Amino acid sequence: MSRSLKYIDLFSGAGGFSLGFDNKGFQNVFSVDIEPSFCETYKHNFPNHTLIQKDICDVTNSELEYLKEFNKIDVVIGGPPCQGFSIAGNIGRQFIDDPRNRLFKEFVRVVKVIKPAFFVMENVARLYNHNKGNTRKEIIADFENLGYNVACKILNSADYGVPQVRKRVIFIGSKTTNTLVFPEKEVTQYLTVKDALHAYPKLKSGQESNIPNHTAMSHTEQMLHKMSFVSDGGDRSEIPVPIRPKSGDVRKYIKYASDKPSVTVTGDMRKIFHYEQNRALTVRELAKLQSFPDDFIFKGTKISQQQQVGNSVPPKMAEAIASVIIKMSENV
Repeated sequence: MSRSLKYIDLFSGAGGFSLGFDNKGFQNVFSVDIEPSFCETYKHNFPNHTLIQKDICDVTNSELEYLKEFNKIDVVIGGPPCQGFSIAGNIGRQFIDDPRNRLFKEFVRVVKVIKPAFFVMENVARLYNHNKGNTRKEIIADFENLGYNVACKILNSADYGVPQVRKRVIFIGSKTTNTLVFPEKEVTQYLTVKDALHAYPKLKSGQESNIPNHTAMSHTEQMLHKMSFVSDGGDRSEIPVPIRPKSGDVRKYIKYASDKPSVTVTGDMRKIFHYEQNRALTVRELAKLQSFPDDFIFKGTKISQQQQVGNSVPPKMAEAIASVIIKMSENV
């Protein structure tokens, strides 16, 4: 690159998206997030970034212009939380008009004010086909109305060296090129849970370690007894019938399969146990499944730390996306 490409990270959370772009040589102009503990983590790991800790709705257009100052912004990135499309019963109501999706509208507003050469917006995969694809079309139309050429695709983080199957819809828009590209698959063989976690010290329920964020959650004896029957990659069906949980999320009372990538990491992984150690994963281990390096430290309560990890864009996946932004920038 002849110069460092510059980016803004909206809904930055702990900073997975930022980390991926930083690792590819991008320069952060500013980031925005509202959650105090998420911001504490971001500030700790990105001490040289400018972080605006407030509701994006309260960041005015003039404030955006001031924050931008004389910088030419190459890309706005972020994953606005959208609830409206994921809740049944809103058929007939346009996605754009649903008040639960106001944060998506804020992303559009920032793009309108900042006028970046590119934007990258990430969200859950089910958005792609929601309302027979009309939601996706609405989103694309909103950006096209601002003069952007837009494309979207579902990407799987495991294709980019992340030891986790995490499918996300990625929207890429550009004012400068009509040829939009997405990252190609980078690995021939997926990394497994065991590949990622085998080197960490073994822990028992409630045990601490000297490694940051590597402290085991405390489980009840009842829970530990039930889970002791579950094998590597097994589920509740292996628990004896008299004590087997009869209801609840099917993503609970299972153990990670050591020979496969992880299931999607979310903000609450307390009922999915280590493949061989009878306990849930530590925040450090969950972060590893998201491809965070071991020197990335999470702040706040254990629950908040899990949410920060689960809400993040995996840095390795972010790197792959950053790489195609660089290529498209060079071809303009």
